[in-house]
Amino acid sequence: MEKQDTLLQIHLERPIYEQETLNEDYHYEKPKTFDFHNALSDLKYKNWKSCFISAIPSIYWLKNYNWKENLMSDIISGLTVAIMHIPQGMAYALLGNVPPVVGIYMAFFPVLMYFFFGTSKHVSMGTFAVVCLMTGKTVTSYSISHNEITTPNVTTTLPDLPGEYLYTPIQVATAVTLMVGIFQIIMYIFHLGIISTLLSDPLVNSFTTGAAVCVLISQIKDLLGLKISKQKGYFKFIFTLIDILKEIQNTNLTAVFISLITIVGLISNNEFLKPWISKKCSIPIPIELIAVVSGTLISKYFCFSTKYNIQVVGDIPTGLPVPTIPTFNLLHLVAMDSIAITMVSYTITISMALIFAQKLNYKINSNQELLAMGLSNVVGSFFSCMPVSASLSRSLIQQTVGGRTQIASVISCTVLLIILLWIGPFFEPLPRSVLASIIIVALKGMFQQANQLIKFWKLSKCDALIWISTFLTVVIISIDIGLLTGIIISLAIILLQSVRPYICLLGYIPNTDLYLDMSRFKAAVEIPGIKIFHYCGTLNFANINHFKSELYKLIGINPKKIIEHKIKLREKGIYINTEDSEEKQELQCIIMDMSALSYIDSSGVITLNSVMKEFQQIDIHFYFVSCTSPIFETIRKCDLYLHGTLTFKIFATIQDAKTYLEKELYSR
Repeated sequence: MEKQDTLLQIHLERPIYEQETLNEDYHYEKPKTFDFHNALSDLKYKNWKSCFISAIPSIYWLKNYNWKENLMSDIISGLTVAIMHIPQGMAYALLGNVPPVVGIYMAFFPVLMYFFFGTSKHVSMGTFAVVCLMTGKTVTSYSISHNEITTPNVTTTLPDLPGEYLYTPIQVATAVTLMVGIFQIIMYIFHLGIISTLLSDPLVNSFTTGAAVCVLISQIKDLLGLKISKQKGYFKFIFTLIDILKEIQNTNLTAVFISLITIVGLISNNEFLKPWISKKCSIPIPIELIAVVSGTLISKYFCFSTKYNIQVVGDIPTGLPVPTIPTFNLLHLVAMDSIAITMVSYTITISMALIFAQKLNYKINSNQELLAMGLSNVVGSFFSCMPVSASLSRSLIQQTVGGRTQIASVISCTVLLIILLWIGPFFEPLPRSVLASIIIVALKGMFQQANQLIKFWKLSKCDALIWISTFLTVVIISIDIGLLTGIIISLAIILLQSVRPYICLLGYIPNTDLYLDMSRFKAAVEIPGIKIFHYCGTLNFANINHFKSELYKLIGINPKKIIEHKIKLREKGIYINTEDSEEKQELQCIIMDMSALSYIDSSGVITLNSVMKEFQQIDIHFYFVSCTSPIFETIRKCDLYLHGTLTFKIFATIQDAKTYLEKELYSR
């Protein structure tokens, strides 16, 4: 009892505060979001040099680079990552339906650009399975392979492809790369990196898992040594499986044997040898490179291509590619596919960059990453590259073996330059089944993500719905449609949650100043004659009907029905004495707690005003409390515009509203 008296005494030491009075007494001022004149004056103090340095972070950190401490670590890291780039680049290039050497190009030109403009010290840019597969889907849709070009009856081979769409795979791939780069630069200019937040964890998890299944399906033909035509359009992976089953009797046993030996060797290293070696040395065994070199030498000296009809990598040109302007006629065709690739590549890269930044305690600039990726892709499009993204496996190795900065990327590029200039043709006899095996084994981590479905199911059925629908759509219909499906379902769930927000009645805990949900806290007691209505979420045109129906349900009174009933009685000549009538309400006041109201639009303000007037017509006061400043500003603006004065009674706290009501009733 003493505690309650103390609380009352503290409250009575100050006046009852309505929101308007509170703002005046404590000198409320709306913060300025943007001042054009101040912005112009700030620009006077910024010269081109500072703008240039801020756009190229490498200028700053290279000046402070500790050559003595960091150089050797970066050299070792760069050499290790370069060794990984060779097999991964060649293998993932096949996912994009372009020549294997393109994967090496992607590990050179874009990586150099990222070195100058990127802010992450440890991500390894280049090929990434999901991005390459998405690009490959577009390449297949708008290009014609060498075999199709030499076929006399092209129109029967591609009945749905108009003549003007007969581009080479490289032309389509570079157009996609340029378009992705343009989108990323536009996002950088308008600070639209937040768009990537549309890809939630369940969505990214299911999307990459579904893409891993698609990658597996696309590699079965090379694992078995089958020659089947590439499917295009929707349900392509289903049709690919059907074609594989039709051709299964033509399986090349030598290709199967090569695939099995490679897969067993890679898995044995990853599961047994690698953990043992990691305890003794931080530098991993370059098992993928060993598999590629061994496969190349064995294939060359045993003539796999001619004797056993094994499909090999084929021609790998020496030297750097001649800069070529991308085909601008293709840009409008690949634009929609490029949007999806832009979002996926940026989301994956920024996620990995944030992981390393948090782990090693340094900062990255998410918007600057957009510029770095955009310029990397734009430059790469002139040198026969597909869109680049960060690779988790290479990035982990780059950091694990001791890499300190992006100098490791420069070392990696130097090694790859040597390969491009002189060593490339050495890999021409490499069986494609070896590369397919490398891809399959590398997918293990992505397949293990499927375990997360159990966690999502336990935490939220909505997240599980996003996971399942995205995964099935990616595998059955198409990768881009799967991504779109996941985004649409995610947004629909968010919309439904905003339409049906958390609503409850509050009661007070005796001898305290706490007001808690009465449906959850059994100790909470209702104040006689007062209903305290708590609303959490947004109030807008989409959920105003739900708001009104839930309010009437919780309060237990529908003022409209009472008003209509009174009107009908008056029409019949029956007049009710509100003093003596049985219909006189025991409820005297409704208090709406707005502390958790995050947004309100004009429709919401109009609805609150109409509800307030409805209850006033049946002699029930309607007050508002704990209104945040942005919400109050919106209410005040709408109310002053509609009525010329503030019609709402808005108090600072529930106690203010309660005390004001007691004074009102006492003065009657």
